[in-house]
Amino acid sequence: MTQESPSSEARRPDRAALVIAAAIAIIAAVIVYSTATAHGGSATRIGPSAFPYAIAGCLFILAIWTAFEAIRGDFPKREEQEIQPVVWIIGGLAAQMLLLHITGFAIATGLLFAATARGFGKGPLWMTIPIGIVLSFVIWVIFAKGLQLALPAGPLERLI
Repeated sequence: MTQESPSSEARRPDRAALVIAAAIAIIAAVIVYSTATAHGGSATRIGPSAFPYAIAGCLFILAIWTAFEAIRGDFPKREEQEIQPVVWIIGGLAAQMLLLHITGFAIATGLLFAATARGFGKGPLWMTIPIGIVLSFVIWVIFAKGLQLALPAGPLERLI
């Protein structure tokens, strides 16, 4: 029975990093395609399409670099992923999106705040929900009343 040495294990291609490299390359290709098929032209040499092409070029370089490092196996070993905090944060985002136009900005975003705090292991929900709602209400007042921006208003926001 032979055991692999740590050096041979470190040389294994990192499949997750290869997937990330492929995703970055696909995003760059979409940017190039979208920019090339856009119907906005410019008479200047460097027009509005130069910046998206520059971003796509940088993304392609990043994708190649990531793939190269993945094949070499130079990425540090990742820690085990805990799924529960991710579920709390994604659940909070889903709740905010679903409740935003029903309960208003303050309550929906307060629930997102509480779920994110729970995901990071901070405070009980009975404390973080009211704190999140109060902070979100203050933000709503600043943006909706102070800056005259349209944010969804619910029963709490209609009080003022």
